[in-house]
Amino acid sequence: MTKKIIFFLCAILIFSSLQAQQDQSPVKLNGQLKIEGTRLLNEKDVVIQLKGMSLFWSQWQPQYYNYETIKNLKEDWGINVVRAAMGIEHEGFLKNPEQEKQKVYRVIDAAIVLGLYVIVDWHDHNAENHLDEAKRFFKETAKKYANHPNIIYELYNEPLDVSWNEVLKPYHTEIIKEIRKFDKNNIIVCGTPNWSQDVDLAAKNPIKEDNIAYTLHFYAGTHQKELMLKAEKAIKAGLPIFVTEFGTTEANGDGKVYKENTQKWFDFMDRYNISWCNWSIADKDEASAALKPNSLPKDIGKKESWSESGAFIRTILTTTDH
Repeated sequence: MTKKIIFFLCAILIFSSLQAQQDQSPVKLNGQLKIEGTRLLNEKDVVIQLKGMSLFWSQWQPQYYNYETIKNLKEDWGINVVRAAMGIEHEGFLKNPEQEKQKVYRVIDAAIVLGLYVIVDWHDHNAENHLDEAKRFFKETAKKYANHPNIIYELYNEPLDVSWNEVLKPYHTEIIKEIRKFDKNNIIVCGTPNWSQDVDLAAKNPIKEDNIAYTLHFYAGTHQKELMLKAEKAIKAGLPIFVTEFGTTEANGDGKVYKENTQKWFDFMDRYNISWCNWSIADKDEASAALKPNSLPKDIGKKESWSESGAFIRTILTTTDH
């Protein structure tokens, strides 16, 4: 057998293997997502719960914004969604727009190849001051990726103590208009007041558009029953919630890992079929980071590279249905 034939056969085998993986991917199995009432449904109208990992601020942990990271998270951690947290302030997008945008696009492209859902996160605490930049970014992203059911748009990571009616709803409405010029179907997640905790305020005056969800963030060492009750109130009022970020620690991202409190949150999210991403894939020396310092993308599947929080979350991802 000649070398050319061997090479050709190997190429066929590799292609067939990739195709088989793609056929069993979360996006291949579930297709175009939609929201009905408070529930996230797949294209067959079956309730789906996305579970995955959030990357860290793009300007501070760029080493994980690549195909290798996303592939290892899919294959070893069992995620079906990944969140690309594009930092806006603090030397992020506002200073280096093309650089930060390309990091996010690398993650999106990897998710598409691997058949994962991907949250495109405008990771900002003052986004109402950056409306024009956000509109341009989301318009460009929607135009570029509108034909892919993988995409989930997160318009505002964590607003501070600002008005839902006077600040946040108008901000979201403006960006939704830009996205829907090109992308009529993919899910859009809207940040809520007070670090994306006051979902009850959004429930009183929701956005009248299809396929809109609302952000809830929590850190298990700080936010417990009171925030659960607030979220439950919003859900019972008809608000679809997506936990695009949560931590197993205190709200500062550090301290101990609160496994028992986090499990209570898992039970709550499972009860209401709330999708989630854990904060975060990072090697920062803090308790909420899923990896130990100096870990590389190739180390994501290695037990010795997992932090206490990372090992705990990986267990949840690999042993629960999603």
